[in-house]
Parts: sequence; structure tokens; C-alpha cells
Amino acid sequence: MVTSIEVRWHGRAQQGMVTAAKVLAEACLLSGKFVQAFPEFGPERMGAPVRAYNRISDEPIRMHCQVTDPKFVLIADPTLIGVVGLTDGCPLDAVFIINTSKSAKEMRVALGVKSGGAKVYTLNATQISIETIGRSMPNTPMLGALAKVTAIVPLDALIKNFKEGYSKKYSEKVIAGNVTAMNRGYNEVKGE
Repeated sequence: MVTSIEVRWHGRAQQGMVTAAKVLAEACLLSGKFVQAFPEFGPERMGAPVRAYNRISDEPIRMHCQVTDPKFVLIADPTLIGVVGLTDGCPLDAVFIINTSKSAKEMRVALGVKSGGAKVYTLNATQISIETIGRSMPNTPMLGALAKVTAIVPLDALIKNFKEGYSKKYSEKVIAGNVTAMNRGYNEVKGE
């Protein structure tokens, strides 16, 4: 049986969760992994809850369905806590990365996640993105945090992929801001 790493991204429309899942998948693909990245939208309007998913494996992935048992959950908008099932299907040792100025301990309580197994990390990805990119776009700082707290993909692979994949679409200033945001996310993420 092929085991894969499953990642679920939660956010609201226009926070870049779909792009973050795509960047993660591309970086993993370049490092020789088999990947899937796909979104799930509700009503397509600004601010609507959005989910995106990744599957990452060393072997071909034959499953083509929604991610139901994510080991890693990234939450770009903490106002979704209590609104959507952020912990649904998560194993006891799940890893949560949350965009908030609150502490990991406070967010563990808010999520209702018991101590001992699951790990909770926080970073103020909104503030980082405003300071580095000039607008609220928490996806790239969260990618940096993911690289720090997991062994899914190294930060330099994410940065290299982002530069190569997006330099034709965005200005050098935007690329540099996002790279700085990833680095800050990597360095500023905190756990209990």
C-alpha cells in the first residue's frame, strides 16, 4: 500500500491557498516526488471559505479524491475556527499551522486539540505579507512556516520553484517580496 502525505489548506477566497498548494506541489515534483494539488470551492465570491489539498508520495498516487485524513493542516484565516471542520479527519499527531498573532497554546484551545499528540504552530502571516509584499496575502509566509516545521520540502526548493515559476508573471519586486515573506515565515513560526 502506498502511503502519502496529505495536506489541507483552509482560507478564504483571495488569500492564496490554491496558489500555495500549487507551489508546494511544484516544488515537491521538482524534487522527484509524485504530487497532487487541487482546490475545493464553495460559492465563488471574495471572502468565501476555500480549501486546497496536496498529496505527496515517493510512489505514483492512484487516489483521485478529496483529502480526508490530513496530517498537515494550514489555516490562513482563524475566523474559520468553529465555522468549518478544521480538525475533521486529522490523526492524533496532526500538525496545525495557523495565521494569527495569538500563541500556539491559545490556538490549541480554540481548535479543541488535545495536548500530547498534535502540534500547533502560529505565525502572523498577514502582518509578514503586508510588510513584505504590501498587501494581505498569507500564503507565502505560510509556505515558509510549513518548510520549517515539516520535512515535506526544504525552504530553498520552495523559493527556487517560486522564482522560476512566477518570475514571468510578476515583477522582480513582487518576487523578492514573496521570497522575503517565505523566509520570514520560516524564521518567525512558533510552536508550544
